[in-house]
Amino acid sequence: MNGETKKTINGSGGGSVSANGGGFRSKLEYYLYSGDKKHVAAGIAIIGVVIGVPWYFMNRGTKHISHQDYMEKADRARNERLSAGSSSSRVKG
Repeated sequence: MNGETKKTINGSGGGSVSANGGGFRSKLEYYLYSGDKKHVAAGIAIIGVVIGVPWYFMNRGTKHISHQDYMEKADRARNERLSAGSSSSRVKG
């Protein structure tokens, strides 16, 4: 339209809201892509919290057992089941 370019106020057009720092999106992009050490450390901390909090809530009530403990428990259950099955077949037959 008459060779003029449209300047977007907010959204995906890449324009900023004002000349003195912009809006939320431009600040977010600055923090994401600056590579400043404090921004990188803050990003790692945020990612750690996002992953760590659900991990904590998923694992707080469970008692972890080793594979050996699991196999021993399974063997005991299997032996009990087999011995119970063989004793009941002896009584019936």
